[in-house]
Amino acid sequence: MGRFIEGEERGQLSLMPTSIDEYVEEDNVVRVVDAFIDELDLQALGFAGVAPAATGRPAYHPSTLLKIYLYGYLNRVQSSRRLEREAKRNVEVMWLTRRLAPDFKTIADFRKNNGTAIQSVCAKFVEICAHIGLFKHAVTAIDGAKFKAVNSRDRNFTRGKLKRRMEQVAESINRYLEALDTADLEEGERAGEKVARLAARIAAMRARLAELKELEQRVQEEPDKQISLTDPDARAMATNMRGSSVVGYNVQTAVDTEHHLIVAHQVTNVVVDRTLLAPMAAKAKEAMRAEKLDAFADRGYYSGEQLLACEEIGVATWVPKPRTSNARAAGRFDKEDFEYLPEQNAYRCPAGEILPYRFTGVHDDQNVHIYFTNVCGECALKSCCTTGKERRVRRWEHEHVIDSTRDRLKTTPDAMNIRRRTVEHPFGTMKAWMGHTHFLTKGIEKVSTEMSSCVLAYNLKRMISMLGVKPLMATIRA
Repeated sequence: MGRFIEGEERGQLSLMPTSIDEYVEEDNVVRVVDAFIDELDLQALGFAGVAPAATGRPAYHPSTLLKIYLYGYLNRVQSSRRLEREAKRNVEVMWLTRRLAPDFKTIADFRKNNGTAIQSVCAKFVEICAHIGLFKHAVTAIDGAKFKAVNSRDRNFTRGKLKRRMEQVAESINRYLEALDTADLEEGERAGEKVARLAARIAAMRARLAELKELEQRVQEEPDKQISLTDPDARAMATNMRGSSVVGYNVQTAVDTEHHLIVAHQVTNVVVDRTLLAPMAAKAKEAMRAEKLDAFADRGYYSGEQLLACEEIGVATWVPKPRTSNARAAGRFDKEDFEYLPEQNAYRCPAGEILPYRFTGVHDDQNVHIYFTNVCGECALKSCCTTGKERRVRRWEHEHVIDSTRDRLKTTPDAMNIRRRTVEHPFGTMKAWMGHTHFLTKGIEKVSTEMSSCVLAYNLKRMISMLGVKPLMATIRA
């Protein structure tokens, strides 16, 4: 094999290094994992088994198992069985665990029994980032993404899906009955076999129809009118692809716009984002140790109540308003075409008329001020404004919060570009790490532990990219 780089003979004897430390470079990422976990107070974080039992078989220290998991998520190895194999063949893992090789059941049980503590480790790393002053500019982008659960779409049921399934089964039963009637008119041994086969299929279809009716009753009893049989906490959620959905979880993140670190995250099974802006902003504000926070989010988070809640906790929001006006769709003036005059507590319409305040009503449990004038019938623009007797403008009692948000968006035209380039990249990265199936565990608590491990691995890689291995280790130990 001339002219090629040749390897050594497999039977060649050699003097291997006596220390496994020589196999791991000084700037290897695995050294950061070791330094970070060694500096943690695992007992204070809530890990079980930190204090060894006086009797029985000795157990593995929680730090050893935590190092294995963090190394696995850093290297796209989340399965406990695959981690067991890595511990036996991977030199980096051998160095990290001091040649210990727990079996997959021990590794899996550690994650199952220490979910809350593992989530606390993720928060602890964000505390370190805040402590060294990375969040001086308290600006975050908030967004959510749908992650797949261990539950296929065929094992998730809603009222509409059950109705379609029952109609399909009923049609199948009718088709088999017609085929059975035809088979009864035939003679011979084959005809008898065909009748028996069709009768069995009809019985199976009727049993399936009974199951679906039972599931329909269970769906009616659920608050959100859907159930998942494999992972009870998973929910069917629409995705950006038209007509497509995924059975999984809605994962929320708040990402620092300066360093692109995930400062806060939460796994939810809430289908829409409209009620999640203020809770996520509060988590981000606390994690960044900021008195005030700027938050960017897309129009899916727009809600007057959420904007008000954010203002009350010191969070300034940049959230565009969805285009849902029926008047605009019909080619008439929208509410935004009317100018509010705070000094007069009135509106000026596109024709220049003043709409004074008339009374306050209640709409959807909110106090709403009503404004209108009596001269709309004589206006030349009436056909472009209203189909009624007069145009009435409604103003929420806290509408100033919405006005402030709109004004901020006007002064920051690239706000949505900032949001997009900040928060969408982490989601794409983590989904690529987690693979096509995303989560491996069932239940929102266990899934939250998986997500925290992935977020911690992402933040650790970001910090290594920013500071380098040795400076980050010095920072952790400081």
